Amino acid sequence: MEGAARINNGTCDIAINYAGGLHHAKKSEASGFCYLNDIVLAIIELLRVHPRVLYIDTDVHHGDGVEEAFYTTDRVMTCSFHKFGEFFPGTGNLNDIGIGKGKYHAVNVPLRDGIDDASYRSIFEPIISKIIEWYQPSAIVLQCGGDSLSGDRLGPFNLSMRGHANCVRFVRSFNLPMMVVGGGGYTIRNVARTWAFETGLCNNVILPKELPYNGYYEYYAPTYELDVRSSNMNNANSPEYLDRILTNVLSNLDNTKHSPSVQMNEVPASWNFDDLLAEDEENDLEAIDTKGGSQQARNKIIQPENEFYDEEDADRGEKNIDIQSRNGNSNGNGNSKANGKNTVAEVPAITINSEQKVHESTATNNENSNVTLTDEEMNEIDKLNDEVSEEV
Repeated sequence: MEGAARINNGTCDIAINYAGGLHHAKKSEASGFCYLNDIVLAIIELLRVHPRVLYIDTDVHHGDGVEEAFYTTDRVMTCSFHKFGEFFPGTGNLNDIGIGKGKYHAVNVPLRDGIDDASYRSIFEPIISKIIEWYQPSAIVLQCGGDSLSGDRLGPFNLSMRGHANCVRFVRSFNLPMMVVGGGGYTIRNVARTWAFETGLCNNVILPKELPYNGYYEYYAPTYELDVRSSNMNNANSPEYLDRILTNVLSNLDNTKHSPSVQMNEVPASWNFDDLLAEDEENDLEAIDTKGGSQQARNKIIQPENEFYDEEDADRGEKNIDIQSRNGNSNGNGNSKANGKNTVAEVPAITINSEQKVHESTATNNENSNVTLTDEEMNEIDKLNDEVSEEV
């Protein structure tokens, strides 16, 4: 939601949220590890400003939740490239094209097992080019499900990391505001590699193959490279089959309106995150004279590692008295003071080992305070200092 809002107010061109992409959840039910369809909520937010939004799904599973949400409208065109036939969720047939005003605005590309980089590119780029040329969306949401990669635990596709990332590169080349979300992916190390590489492409950076050493370096054995290779599995997607799909999809697009218009309405006010932050700072200033300040200000307090006290309401100086005495922090003459009087608590802070220097320090204190000590009091102090010296 925040990414969509930032795209709407122009603070970013590309918003990335790999934790999102829960495209199976529906209005009244959870499905396929998805309990909340963040994609639908983000698109609804984008529609407040953008007249038309294109949704592209490269997950190995059909994006049924998103398609169902916008199946009857022409303001959102959904395009899903997925495995079809005895495979979850069992939807996404080539003939599922939408109804009512949304007819021909749902594009489904059912694929078979083992599709490789070249075959995927031959079907992906012509369809997306035609959709963007004809539909002319003003914003794109790209779901980058990692379960279409080769070697995924659930997905039967055979895409390499660079074949998968080519989709991001191609969509980004149209220079439209874009939201990139995650999705499926069940071989975690391959998903991490791919999303890292695709993040670089979003920033016009091609990351090198060599992985820098880090705490998770052994996790990427045995190659230790930023790469996911295709395997030698059989590709069941023949060129004739892909051509038939492409012809059908392009024929359906010819039946749609060219860049369908939207009635202009007043756009509701959106949240301005900078204003919210400024308002919080003002509240902090207003609460600075209150005990403890605001809750937000208290949340910003970082507890030191050497802090052993949990009493939040205690005086901060009072809590640190014992720590200061342990560290030898004194008032400069070897004696600590509390409540303006000399106390026994000053004894552990004494670090002088010779009796002569203790007498000198005591004499200095006596001169400053104009107090004369008796011989018994001096003997008592010497006795205490001897005990301290033995403990040290």
